[in-house]
Amino acid sequence: MKLYPLKFTPLFKYRIWGGEKLKTQLHKKYTEDCIGESWEISDVSGDETVVTRGALQGSTLKDLIKTYQGDFIGKKVYEAFGEDFPLLIKFIDAKTPLSVQVHPSNEIAKERHNSFGKNEMWYVMQADENAELIVGFDKEISKEAYKTYLENNTILDVMHHETVQSGDTFYIPTGRVHAIGAGVLLAEIQQTSDITYRIYDYDRVDAKTGKKRDLHNDLAIDVLDYKVHDSYKTAYKTAKNEAHTLVNSPYFKTNIIDVDASINRDFTELDSFVIYICVEGDVELLCNNSNYSIKRGETILLPASINNVTLKSEGAKCIEVFM
Repeated sequence: MKLYPLKFTPLFKYRIWGGEKLKTQLHKKYTEDCIGESWEISDVSGDETVVTRGALQGSTLKDLIKTYQGDFIGKKVYEAFGEDFPLLIKFIDAKTPLSVQVHPSNEIAKERHNSFGKNEMWYVMQADENAELIVGFDKEISKEAYKTYLENNTILDVMHHETVQSGDTFYIPTGRVHAIGAGVLLAEIQQTSDITYRIYDYDRVDAKTGKKRDLHNDLAIDVLDYKVHDSYKTAYKTAKNEAHTLVNSPYFKTNIIDVDASINRDFTELDSFVIYICVEGDVELLCNNSNYSIKRGETILLPASINNVTLKSEGAKCIEVFM
């Protein structure tokens, strides 16, 4: 059977800090309260998304990789990852701040959890006035000083707080301390991993459990990168109807495409699946004589066997993701 562009049914995740923007702004359909994450494309064990429609409806990513191998994810990607899909795509709505956290590297995650590490990037889709992110440290400290700040409950004082707006982009390598602040709605592209070390959680209690959430400082202290950087925000260019690089990492690559007419994308030499995340407006995707629409807050996956697509819109922005 000929592969076609695939949409997946999202998985909605309760979070202590979740709000309503996934519903009110991205038009996600759910009835629960405090939904903080919409997992759009996931191969995390126990949290696999399935194809929404068409002949492959109900198939998981693993089903598709087993059947189509390199035709689905790309020959080199299949050689590297086998039947494990390498990326997890999410939308995140923080009504209140997320915990301050850090993710382990591939090597440490493999040793401790038999998992990939969690390198990730954020693209801010909307931010309330004065909303901010925590990314990295503002002051260079030692492990010993870090422990003292934790004990004194002043760890936030040495972290880098950055006020954000729509379009701001941050690459978060493993080891970099980070947190999404209250009032931020963003798209997240990450390695397929659900390993997080929580180091500070504002002493809050989860209304569902009546308990504080666990912290993981014994695990985090040897993972953290204590270096201070001049800037943590990703600088990038944009131009109408052109693809421009956002992040070029060993784990995934992303472009931003600002579409107000028609743009052809040729993947003949890519040898990878491609994911489009619509972060603004509506886009029409033309492929194999068929049309597919993606609206703000929707994602679509193009199997590696699809070599050409056309994007058309009167005004939209998409993130293009590939290996």
